[in-house]
Amino acid sequence: MNPPVNRRQTLAALASGAAALGGLAPLGALAQANYPSKPIRVVVPYAPGGATDILGRMVAAKLQEAWGQTVVVENKPGASGVLGNDAVSKAMPDGYTVLLGITAMVQLATLMKLPYDPAKDFIPLTQLAVSTSVLAVPAATPAKTLAEYIALVKSQPGKHGYGSFGAGTSAHIQGELFKSQTGTDMVHVPYKGSAPMVNDLLGGQLSCAFLDVGSSRGHFKSGALRPLAATGTERLKILPDVPTFGESGLKNFEPRGWFAYFLPAGTPAPVVAKLAAELAHIIRLPDVSARIDELGLLPVGNTPEQFAAIVRNESVLYAKLIKELSIKIE
Repeated sequence: MNPPVNRRQTLAALASGAAALGGLAPLGALAQANYPSKPIRVVVPYAPGGATDILGRMVAAKLQEAWGQTVVVENKPGASGVLGNDAVSKAMPDGYTVLLGITAMVQLATLMKLPYDPAKDFIPLTQLAVSTSVLAVPAATPAKTLAEYIALVKSQPGKHGYGSFGAGTSAHIQGELFKSQTGTDMVHVPYKGSAPMVNDLLGGQLSCAFLDVGSSRGHFKSGALRPLAATGTERLKILPDVPTFGESGLKNFEPRGWFAYFLPAGTPAPVVAKLAAELAHIIRLPDVSARIDELGLLPVGNTPEQFAAIVRNESVLYAKLIKELSIKIE
């Protein structure tokens, strides 16, 4: 009995055979010429209604309009996105199964054993948008600046807690990094989603929280919450008076959360290039960029090479931070 044949091995063999025949174009070129010839499936590894789902459906509609081919968004939530990620990693690498993932893809590799290798089983396409995190406090907090807040917390050891979106999330990593670099004594308070965390922050039950600008800028505008510092390398246009953590003397707060597209490893290069270029074009459309901005995010639309470099750099950085800070998700 013959052993089962791996799909990617089969694809590679076909490509090699086609290239060897002088009168035929390489398989990659043929794939690009015919692509897309059937519906495209975009897997969102989270539940409907969230930011990833909203973004995914908006871009999918534009892609369907541009190419005249059906583009279906499939929500496959579970295990912090692992179920959806895994499904795409094992899909046929032909450009018809696409993943819309988030930053957790490069963080989970250090936090748990995965059924796939984030570095080897995916091809980065382009970043759809990035999200900035902000350390915020209730308006009643006497501290007006980050330096004043650090002094306040140090004067009251054990009496302050910081909120995050859950154990192992970017906010958790940022909180432990903040504690480590400032020498503050704070308790991690994980939440399941932003709504309950923001409610506790507004009510004063929580001293501070690492929030994404998209879910909290209304509270900043109203004055109910006070932003003290933001991630990234540049100040936000909507919060020009809020310094970055880097400006405040703290390190490794440069990365921002992202929403981005990936294909299974082994997808022909011409297909990768065609899909990446179209997605980047859609992301930069004025109406799409405006909608992304309305969600409190920043549109990107970079090249596969640019995004791949970000993935590599952040994979190394987050692995280092998670180990040094003893971040756990149990």
